[in-house]
Amino acid sequence: MGHQRHRGRTLHPELEAEQAYIDYAYECLAAARERATTLQTMVEVGRGGTEQARFEREVIFDTIAQRLVQLHLGDATLCFGRIDTEPDGVATNGDGPPVGDTFYIGRVAVADANQEVVVVDWRAPVAEPFYRATGRSPMGLARRRHFATRGPKLLDIEDELFGERALGLGADDGISGHGALMAALETARSGRLGDIVATIQGEQDEIIRAPMPGLLVVQGGPGTGKTVVALHRAAYLLYTHRFPLEDQGVLVVGPNRLFLGYIEQVLPSLGEAGVELAVLGDLIDSVRVRDRDTPLAARVKGDARMIKVLAKAVRDRKRPLRRDLVVGFGLTRLRVTVADSQRIVADARRRARHHNGGRRFVEAGLFEALAASSRTPLDASEVRSRLRHDPAVREALERMWPVLTPAELLHDLYGSRGLIELAARGKLSAEEQAALHRPRSESVDAVVWRTDDVPLLDEARSLLGATPKGKRHGDTDEVRTYGHIVVDEAQDLSPMQLRMLGRRSLNGSMTIVGDIAQSTGAWPHATWDEVLELLPQRREPRRAELTVGYRIPGPNMDLAARVLTEAAPELRPPRSVRQDGRPPRIVAATPVEGGLAEAVLRLTREEVRAVGTGNVAVICPSSLVEPLSAAFTEAGLDHGLASNVGLGNQVTIVPVGMVKGLELDATVVVEPATILAEEPQPMRSLYVALTRATKLLTIVHARPLPPVLLPDPLASSA
Repeated sequence: MGHQRHRGRTLHPELEAEQAYIDYAYECLAAARERATTLQTMVEVGRGGTEQARFEREVIFDTIAQRLVQLHLGDATLCFGRIDTEPDGVATNGDGPPVGDTFYIGRVAVADANQEVVVVDWRAPVAEPFYRATGRSPMGLARRRHFATRGPKLLDIEDELFGERALGLGADDGISGHGALMAALETARSGRLGDIVATIQGEQDEIIRAPMPGLLVVQGGPGTGKTVVALHRAAYLLYTHRFPLEDQGVLVVGPNRLFLGYIEQVLPSLGEAGVELAVLGDLIDSVRVRDRDTPLAARVKGDARMIKVLAKAVRDRKRPLRRDLVVGFGLTRLRVTVADSQRIVADARRRARHHNGGRRFVEAGLFEALAASSRTPLDASEVRSRLRHDPAVREALERMWPVLTPAELLHDLYGSRGLIELAARGKLSAEEQAALHRPRSESVDAVVWRTDDVPLLDEARSLLGATPKGKRHGDTDEVRTYGHIVVDEAQDLSPMQLRMLGRRSLNGSMTIVGDIAQSTGAWPHATWDEVLELLPQRREPRRAELTVGYRIPGPNMDLAARVLTEAAPELRPPRSVRQDGRPPRIVAATPVEGGLAEAVLRLTREEVRAVGTGNVAVICPSSLVEPLSAAFTEAGLDHGLASNVGLGNQVTIVPVGMVKGLELDATVVVEPATILAEEPQPMRSLYVALTRATKLLTIVHARPLPPVLLPDPLASSA
């Protein structure tokens, strides 16, 4: 068959045939969705029957509902390629030549009315060669075919041949579906991370399909796709280990809500809507969490020494009476001596697994001691019944063994320099103790906690256990655990935060993802060994590294690599697939009042025009967010603030501390010298800022540039 021509471009000779197959696959998908909807209606009718029948109906209903989610693709492409295997040497069509098998690879599995496979799920074992085959290791393939599609419409076909068919076709650079990959990378950003299921590369697929048990640490530089690989791994594990993971749960933990909003569409687009996305603050109950602490306070609160500080703080709340308790009981007076209270508290300490659980032992001991002090025999239960609401008795119990929530414990601790000194003596310095102190609020319910308080609230929960009131409402001493946990940007997590995550792992199965060079928080880790030491290890941890950068153009990565040399000299920058692109611009603003804002405004407008429908982020120090926003508003430039609306606007002002993990079409990085002055990890923060753009990077400054960005022959003058 000859090649067709379309607007001067040669089209693949099998384009029409493949379009017909894709149309058939969509018809089969629609039929499957209709069958599932019909079954769901059948399950919904009728409310009678036995308890067993009702349970089975609910199970069937849930299964059908999940299948409907999988079958609803929206605008996502169903089928994105096919593989043809090498023939096995046996002729299958009369006297003709032997032929291999053909499998179409897609987002979900689709079968026809006769249950014949039409599209294979991308996670199925048979689909693995679609992502992993190379010229050196073809994995039994004769051909791999990539489809360039827009929804159900097939736009182009790209073939890769293997074995003898591939001779003379060029070197194997390890990149599969090069044309489809480049087209995906050039697509304008939407403010939400998209899946890469159609363009997964070999080193990414190896991580996605890695065995589930134990810890897997993935090191990946900017643009290597580590976040989206981790999310595809979650989808793959759910597919491969549906039982037991569907019941045990899969948790994905991100660094902030901006990040969660950015990634929230990936797993639903892969047919997995049941994965829980969370920041650490979501994993504790009944408190409000906002913002971060001062660098020193964050450092102290993340330190493993706080384990002993909190244990001592709880122990300090288990105290004997200051003076004897004397209460009236009819015509007699009952007494509990200070020595009695010491014995009661010591006994409860020995018997109680958690602090709040020990309260019942203290109450029992107190009423027994009161009954024993009577000259005439008294039953302890009668004494309890008559005196449990007596103010003096209640005060004594609160003195000896108060029932506490985690928030109450920390609220009391932070609000009292005396309690801090008592708990932290010999563990924290005076400066560190002062960093924990803050004025008490009138009500603990009014407290807004910091992100750095979250692991301490969780540690307090493990020490205190549930309150008796909480148990009546279904609360327990145990935290929610998960069969697999994915942690992104893990390089910034403190020892206490890692301890909190380890507590939620049911069996030690975790995927830890990040980039040591981007450790910018109060607890920067120099190596992954430091992180692994703080996580549960039930088997030898495995390590993987993503070495190819797909997102960042070569010229941008070259500039960022100069910063990486100072930020983390032991690490190498990823190899950029995209070597072309506009060199980064470095623009000096006029050093007068308002000159910086004026330059940022002008350059932002230029980048908006350059990216068309793409998005632009103005990345700046936290201190410049409000001044720049005010200047943009005054000039009539529509924009959003990342802390308020995420990346919903075409132009967004993002403080450098929130930009990690995001990708934008164009970025305007403002005042590198101020970024270095304000951030806890200056060079690493600058490195993060310079590696967010998928296309255009502009740096604007009024203060002198950091030496690492000089000399710069690309610099221009505003």
